[in-house]
Amino acid sequence: MVDLRTEFLGIKSPNPFWLASAPPTDRKTNVERAFRAGWGGVVWKTLGEAGPPIVNVSGARYGAIHGPDRRVIGFNNIELITDRDLEINLVEIKEMKRKWPDRALVVSLMVPCDEDSWKNILKRVEETECDGVELNFGCPHGMSERGMGSAVGQVPEYIEMVTRWCKAHSRMPVIVKLTPNITDIRFPARAARKGGADAVSLINTINSIMGIDLDAMAPSPHIGGKGTHGGYCGPAVKPIALSMVSEIARDPQTGGLPISAIGGITTWRDAAEFIALGAGTVQVCTAAMTYGFKIVEEMISGLKNFMAAKGYERIDDFRGRAVPSVTDWQYLNLNYVAKAEINQDLCIKCGRCHIVCEDTSHQAIWPMVDGKRKFVVNEAECVGCNLCVIACPVENCITLVHKTQGIDPRTGLDYGRPPADWTTHPNNPAVRAAAE
Repeated sequence: MVDLRTEFLGIKSPNPFWLASAPPTDRKTNVERAFRAGWGGVVWKTLGEAGPPIVNVSGARYGAIHGPDRRVIGFNNIELITDRDLEINLVEIKEMKRKWPDRALVVSLMVPCDEDSWKNILKRVEETECDGVELNFGCPHGMSERGMGSAVGQVPEYIEMVTRWCKAHSRMPVIVKLTPNITDIRFPARAARKGGADAVSLINTINSIMGIDLDAMAPSPHIGGKGTHGGYCGPAVKPIALSMVSEIARDPQTGGLPISAIGGITTWRDAAEFIALGAGTVQVCTAAMTYGFKIVEEMISGLKNFMAAKGYERIDDFRGRAVPSVTDWQYLNLNYVAKAEINQDLCIKCGRCHIVCEDTSHQAIWPMVDGKRKFVVNEAECVGCNLCVIACPVENCITLVHKTQGIDPRTGLDYGRPPADWTTHPNNPAVRAAAE
């Protein structure tokens, strides 16, 4: 039996799939539809302090990059935090939590960077009986120009300071949402932990301009002829998110800090990859906005099937298992040898492998054998770079095969008998560099 029930910072949910703070979590109507569809939790769209209302643009708030089949691979938004009255949001949050006590309900917050503003809104939010708060230190547009969002998240000292305020003025779990618009994600994560954060969530959106309308000569989307930078998300940002999550998971100063992963999660496999890197929950936005709330049904069934096939009964059975396999380049085994092999039964003889290898790689794929159109690999020249596998239009036609016999000309070692400890072997480039 597979059990997807999740406990994150003491917050229980029937599965690890949460909706991220975004338009889909802006009001009770949406949240209720999400819970009915099966989502395990939501992070309510970011609330601001009471006062002059937030005014969003009308015309075009979103932009997208489509693949050849019109699937959205990159998504951009210039929408601000909630433009609904704070009081209305608070009433609806309380109503939803009482109606759905088994679901996680976390509230995202963003207010000016002074202690009283945070103290006041935390008190109001705590009265809703929600499960926790997420500090939005990641939004790269609109609010950042007002000294909030990523303007805070890019300064570790501010992160630590505000986190400390929130921990001092609230009994609720505090999740710090990190911006990817920074050179090294470990520094803001360390600051969050130093300030007392119970967990971090990442990544928020990436600062971007989706394109230029060459007729209007303005960024796209544009409002009345003017455009601006926005937040980039969707499947295209997943590799960046995976890398940043892994950096926090394996950093000695932040390892063990609970992580709620965000960034391009569209399928159960995406979610499983983040969980394998240590994530306790995963947050989804773009997939829900492009396919609707019922996409969670496929995520749930897919994750259950995967876990059953692998013999995992609970999420924790494989959570973090991939972290030890993430290392620095200098520790990769240069004595490992793989060569490309072409399955002639699957080959359609298009020649793309030959062209890309001939033009841009190592001239290791030969055409025309015995007068027939055929492509074969010259193992002596093949370096196992994987380019031909990527370029081939036929899945599994070209594969990289680990070779276990022979002498590697780069190291002079028998790659059928790798050294017992590569990290200290004299042929390791890191060891060589240290010796020099």
